[in-house]
Amino acid sequence: MSRPDLESTGPTLYHEGCRALQDRFDSRRLADRLAERLGRTAFTAEDRAFIGTQVCFFLATSDTEGWPDCSYKGGAPGFVRVLDEHTLAFPSYDGNGMFRSLGNIRVHAPVGLLFIDFEQPRRLRVLGRATLHEEPEARAGFDGADCIVTVRAERIFPNCPRYIHPMKREGLSQYAPRPEYSPPEPAWKSFEMFRDVLPRR
Repeated sequence: MSRPDLESTGPTLYHEGCRALQDRFDSRRLADRLAERLGRTAFTAEDRAFIGTQVCFFLATSDTEGWPDCSYKGGAPGFVRVLDEHTLAFPSYDGNGMFRSLGNIRVHAPVGLLFIDFEQPRRLRVLGRATLHEEPEARAGFDGADCIVTVRAERIFPNCPRYIHPMKREGLSQYAPRPEYSPPEPAWKSFEMFRDVLPRR
């Protein structure tokens, strides 16, 4: 089964699989109205404010064979920044060295981001094309960043929050980089099975 050509035409909101189910459950009219009224290609001031307060999001990427990957990204409030009405940026921090998400971005630019506020139930999806930046000037102002990912948004839309379970944030991870703070090394880096293969830095 072929999938929408995200590389050449941008995200397809409703393909034949979506339409078949919309017709089966009589939701085509509703789906079209949601796309018409809520979908957008530029960040609003409200989107900017919402994203700027979030401490995490989920990042979807895919590899050269089309296999999907979903990753949790976390940081201090403001670690994701809307740079202009079509672009956002987020840092990549020290991780496990597998580079699943960033490796996928290098070979397949389309990505999906899902922001969820669990305290005041709300969520926002962003589909776009990602670019990886390793230059020092790109990392300036992003404490602890090994590199920066920018996403050129091509479709932005909110989702109904009714199934979001309310949760309360108790604090930030001690590992989240922030100004004038040096995060500790994670315990797993001291495990014997990994000690001899840690990056030299």
